[in-house]
Amino acid sequence: MRILLIALFASCVLFSQENYRSWQQVGGPENIHYSALNQINTSNVTSLRMAWRFESNDSYPESDMQCNPIIIDGVMFVTTPKLRVVAVNAATGRQIWSFDGLHATRAPHPNRGLTYWTDGKQSRIFVTLGNNLLALDAKTGLLDPNFGSGGKVDMRLAFNPPLSSGLSVNVTSPGVIYHDVIILGSSLPEMLPAAPGDIRAYNVRTGKLAWSFHTIPHPGEFGYDTWPANAWKTSGAANNWAGLVVDQQRGLVFVPTGSAAYDFYGADRHGDDLFADSLLCLDAATGKRKWHFQAVRHDIWDLDFPSAPLLVRCLSKGKLVDAVVQAGKSGYIYVLNRETGESLFPLAERTVPPSSVDGEQAVKSEPVPTKPAPFVRQEFTEDTVTHRSQAAHQAVLEQLQALDHGPVFTPPSLKGAVFFPGPAGGAEWGGGAYDPETHLYYLNANESPWIVRLSLPSEVHRTALASQLYQARCAACHGAERKGSPPEYPALDNLAGRLTDDQVSVMLHNGGGRMPAFASLGEPAINGLKDFLLRGINKEVEIKSRRREAGSPGLKYTTETFKEFRDPDGYPANSPPWGTLSAINLDTGDYVWKTPLGEYPELVAQGLKDTGSENHGGGVVTAGGLFFIGATHYDNKFRAFDKKTGKLLWETVLPYAANATPAVYELNGKQYVVVAAGGGRERPSGGSFIAFALP
Repeated sequence: MRILLIALFASCVLFSQENYRSWQQVGGPENIHYSALNQINTSNVTSLRMAWRFESNDSYPESDMQCNPIIIDGVMFVTTPKLRVVAVNAATGRQIWSFDGLHATRAPHPNRGLTYWTDGKQSRIFVTLGNNLLALDAKTGLLDPNFGSGGKVDMRLAFNPPLSSGLSVNVTSPGVIYHDVIILGSSLPEMLPAAPGDIRAYNVRTGKLAWSFHTIPHPGEFGYDTWPANAWKTSGAANNWAGLVVDQQRGLVFVPTGSAAYDFYGADRHGDDLFADSLLCLDAATGKRKWHFQAVRHDIWDLDFPSAPLLVRCLSKGKLVDAVVQAGKSGYIYVLNRETGESLFPLAERTVPPSSVDGEQAVKSEPVPTKPAPFVRQEFTEDTVTHRSQAAHQAVLEQLQALDHGPVFTPPSLKGAVFFPGPAGGAEWGGGAYDPETHLYYLNANESPWIVRLSLPSEVHRTALASQLYQARCAACHGAERKGSPPEYPALDNLAGRLTDDQVSVMLHNGGGRMPAFASLGEPAINGLKDFLLRGINKEVEIKSRRREAGSPGLKYTTETFKEFRDPDGYPANSPPWGTLSAINLDTGDYVWKTPLGEYPELVAQGLKDTGSENHGGGVVTAGGLFFIGATHYDNKFRAFDKKTGKLLWETVLPYAANATPAVYELNGKQYVVVAAGGGRERPSGGSFIAFALP
């Protein structure tokens, strides 16, 4: 027992207050979202007040600000809705400098934060804008001319062969630093054509490529036989969009990956499809694979890893183990030994029903942990249907009876299948938090079903009407009537007055996030789509090649329906909770507490409380006994919970929803908690960073 207590004490030394006065990397050290500061605590949190507010003044309709600030030596570095990089005085909120590398009216992709590097003499802020990785002088905000070409590196050139101008390689989550390299993933479309999801490392001083890892293996590489021959030429994605974390002591980088393209129909990628939906452990200096764990084989549900993993120390079989924790959209939590990839809890094989879709070959089973238990429900049944009102219950029940439904991993179908949890999670990109004092792991989650229906794609010939091109290329996500599936896929039926011709043209050319670039279709096709979307003009257009590489196989089916399953009034089709916050003991795998997270103000006014709601953005746990989180879409609240019991201790209403993870720091003897309040995602949008402190 004495040895065990000494080991536990040693594990906490790394998390002293001295190491946490700043917040130097997104997610904090080891990405555990933890602060050892305790000036703000359970006894005084009710006195918390706004200390300052920074307004970026560059939001736009449907903007989405996801940035977790970093704070170094009293300066806070953030990105704004239009992806300006701004340095702010962390004590007052006053702007120090601003860099606008896009001069854009709207951002081409979200941004979740920045990367800081210093050698003690010079310091840089790294940011990804569009296809470029930029290095800024941290003191001035100016591009560093010694990095790349005038301070920029075109990330498309790192691929072999280099990507064409018709393919985008945006990065939404910041890179991580190991010695003199910055390691990056990418955010790619999950429909074809799509770039491959190679992981890349660049020299932080010169911008030269240091190494690259192929997530779709090339001939002779490990995992090549889990794909059809030459899939690396024709498939795409299997990318790290969620972020990474580095074990600096061991020199290991842990990389969660997403699903392969096309994400709901895999007839052209029979097999397990390594390294899609995997947690990769790579040598951070060379990019060589150490081990991997694939959570979803041959993913046809888009149930990938949505956030960077956490590096934790927990008890397993009576011994303190260095582990890596990764939550999935599926509702499962994987706790793995950092050095070996072995699961600390037993794994079981969950049977997957066969696919009814021609050409698809679903795998027979998927590996799932026996503990912790899933943090969201795993099947949508008649008993799960909402009882918000009798009319809503009956309407959802009638829809359900017309759809395929069953346990998690029920394959997509032509009839339409209910996914529960859906592609929005379960877990989401905000990620979890870990308390090294108590070994509790905190995770917010969504509980909402989705409907996915496959169909034969509209035929598009070399010459076609713009409406035919829209149906073939855009309707799978934005709907045949252009109504979208907010917030993941915005409506396109009312763009006139919201976007200019140039803005639509840029989006069609470059893509962004899950939207592919359409430059390969050619200017006539892009201009035709633009006229159709903005003005309803349905003219005949000429279309170039639609594939990433000549000889790429066409797919027989595409997605006709991809939307959240809602009742007639727009609320989730299932019974509450619709969003949750859980605390789980990673030593035992047991839940300590669980509570609904979020609410709908109009339902509260009707007496329907504690429903939970959709939430994006993570939380932070502190030595002061608190767990801070915004994340909830509809109530715009920022909350503090008792980390031991889950009791709500404090809340405030922000001007916009805080779909971002807060940061905690100390400056001049005062502790602050700061969060981005940007709203968006089909909700009112803004661009505020708000810091709270005690009076």
